[in-house]
Amino acid sequence: MIVAVALWIIVGEQMAGASANAVVNARLSTLRTPIAGEVEMPDRALGAATSEGEVLATVVDPLADAVRLDDLQMERNFAFAEVARLEALVADTRGTMAVLERRGDRFAERQIAELELRLSHARDRLRLLGVNDERAEPEETLAGDPSSLEQSRAREEVDVLENALAAARAGVFIGDGYNDAPNSQQRLVELETLLAELQADLRAAQSRVAALGARVEAEQVAVNRLAAAEIRSTVDGQVWDVLAADGERLQRGEPVLRLVDCGSLVVTLSVTETVYNRLRIGDAAEFRLAGSGEVYPGTVTRLAGSGAATVYRNLAVAPSRQHLERYDVALLVPGLRADPDLQCPVGRTGRAFFERRPLDWLRALF
Repeated sequence: MIVAVALWIIVGEQMAGASANAVVNARLSTLRTPIAGEVEMPDRALGAATSEGEVLATVVDPLADAVRLDDLQMERNFAFAEVARLEALVADTRGTMAVLERRGDRFAERQIAELELRLSHARDRLRLLGVNDERAEPEETLAGDPSSLEQSRAREEVDVLENALAAARAGVFIGDGYNDAPNSQQRLVELETLLAELQADLRAAQSRVAALGARVEAEQVAVNRLAAAEIRSTVDGQVWDVLAADGERLQRGEPVLRLVDCGSLVVTLSVTETVYNRLRIGDAAEFRLAGSGEVYPGTVTRLAGSGAATVYRNLAVAPSRQHLERYDVALLVPGLRADPDLQCPVGRTGRAFFERRPLDWLRALF
């Protein structure tokens, strides 16, 4: 019975699905310079921890092209000058209009006073001729009578002056040399039209200044981006490789740093063909770190097969030649990220198991 149990344990241990090798792996994040320029990067040791959004380096280009910005600023200055010119014209026109308006008011005031004075004298003459300031009936006037003609002329003058006075009080002036307004008022009407045109031109010029201001701000942002750029960490992880030196001149898109993403830990391993063909995505597995008795549960997340070199192009740890000769498997092991003592154990090795083994109870004790 002892021999049978021993044979069962040996066969069970050997036939249990297990990996030949397993390594903790993670995705890499390559940081590239967004502009051409000189790198300013403090010394940072390999394996140094980084947090997402942390500034790791700065690229400065003292020769950034700002020709377009200079042109836009010049255009905006011309637009400012045009606005100032139109504002001065509007102010001068308003000043001239105010002068003409005061002159027109004085003319109207004196014209009305003159008509009132002439009307008063005309009425006095009419009374001296023996006629009341009432319109006489036609039958009271004798044809051919000289006195009647004088009275008729006096009456006519009163009527004409009354009409002119009423028109002047209404803002319409009747006389020789003008139609219904003095020259100052006619000029004021012309200036009102001119002022409306100047104000429209001023609004257009102000709109152009606002548009150019927005374009200048946008171009300034673009120039600032071309003149200097910060390179920030894209992940919470570690510095895996430094690809540029402090003060080095780089072209746009060249790599600067390579980070390992500690939030993307996986376990990569290889198994025999027999074990590989029994596995399915989502199967349970166990992973044990070398030198540690801690066993972490996991699940099969990828079955890449043999010769799976291409799937490692963006992973931190590349496969060995012996690994590629077997069949590649990847495990998702959440406990590796949750264990605070491990601190992103990329590169650490161990073994993975896909079936229960006879001595698992004994391993659990130790």
